[in-house]
Amino acid sequence: MAYTITHFAPATRSRIDAFFHRFGQGVNAYAESRSRQGQIRALDAKSDEELARMGLTRDRIVAHVFRDVIWL
Repeated sequence: MAYTITHFAPATRSRIDAFFHRFGQGVNAYAESRSRQGQIRALDAKSDEELARMGLTRDRIVAHVFRDVIWL
C-alpha cells in the first residue's frame, strides 16, 4: 500500500512556494533575455520595398528572425 502526504507544515509550504517563485522568476528573466520582439518589431516597421530588398516578405518575418532555431 502507498501513502501520500497531502498536508505540509506552514513553514515547509512556505519554503516550497518560495523555491518555485524564485524558479519562475529565473525562467521569466531567461525568456525575456532571449526575446526577439525587438528584431520582429524593427522588421515589421520596414516598408514592403525595404523587406523585398532584404529578400523577405511580411509573412516570413517571424520565420526569418527564428531561422536559427526553427526551420520553416
